[in-house]
This record gives sequence, C-alpha cells and structure tokens, in this order.
Amino acid sequence: MDLNQWYEKGMDPDTYIEAMDKNKENLLHIYDNFTPPEDNEFMQKLAEKNLRVIVLTEDWCGDAMLNIPILLRISDQTNMPVKLLLRDNNLELMDHYLTNGKSRSIPIFIFIDESGNEVAKWGPRAEKIQQFVDDSTKKLPPKDADNYQEKAKEMYLFMSKTFRDNTDFWPDVYSSIKTRLENEANL
Repeated sequence: MDLNQWYEKGMDPDTYIEAMDKNKENLLHIYDNFTPPEDNEFMQKLAEKNLRVIVLTEDWCGDAMLNIPILLRISDQTNMPVKLLLRDNNLELMDHYLTNGKSRSIPIFIFIDESGNEVAKWGPRAEKIQQFVDDSTKKLPPKDADNYQEKAKEMYLFMSKTFRDNTDFWPDVYSSIKTRLENEANL
C-alpha cells in the first residue's frame, strides 16, 4: 500500500480516543491543558503546505499519550488532518519506520503531502523526553534481577504521571515537532 492508502485506512482522532482503554483521561488532560505558543508564522507556513498526518500508535503507550494531544493542537490551528493506525495491526507500515532500524517504538508521525509523498517523520519522542527516559531506565535493576519486572512497572507508571503532570515537557514536544517540520518539510 502507498501512504495515501494507509492514511485512508486510519481512524480519525475522535474515533481513536473514544476506543481507548488506557491513558484516555491523561491524553485528554494534556489536550485540554496544552496551548501551542504564539507561533503564527510557523502555523501559517504549515497550513499552506496542506499536509496530512498518519500516526502509528497504541493506547497503552505513554509517549503516545503525551505526543498525540500536542500534534492534535497543531492540527487544530492548521486544519491538518490526522489519521491514526494501531501499530500492532499495521506492522507492515510500522516496519518501514523502525527506531534505530530495529525497534517498533511509537508514536510515529508521518507527514504526507497531497500526493501521498512523505515530507517529514517524527517520533517516538523529543530529545529532552528521551533524556528523561534514559535517566529513568538507568535506575532499573538488571533485567535478570528478581525485582526487575516490578521496578519497570513502577518506572512506567511514574513516567506516565510525569508526562501528564510536568507541563514543562509539553513545549519540548511541540518544539521538537516544529523543528522536524521546519527541517524536513522546508517550512
């Protein structure tokens, strides 16, 4: 399938959010409380590109919970349509967007033009968020330790809470998406 076909296969944001079993309240909290900065020139240039976005995601993913509402706020201001695909049901597409050539990390935002050509890709997380995740992961015991699973679960819960409550992360995500679009989509 080409990217236009993948886009057409996707769910609109309302359908995706309504179907969420996990992280729905946190995603909506971020969406309701994040306002992009006054960035009229960028938003105007982005709107003029007439891009669309394919998002590879899963509702259990804390990174998706953080990043998708910020993308949706950008979409709101630029009339940029967004369609979401569940990663695990769309591995053929996901495997074209592996992180470091090996990981099915999500979310992945694929920005396409009116002809269905990829003009930019972003994901799964902003650099500052990656540093936070790396620092948190370093504190885990070795994977073969008896308490590894318990500590990893605690860490993921802590990270999700931090993504929801640390509003300093939200502009970092916005800036990361903006920079990628400026660099790859020639804004």
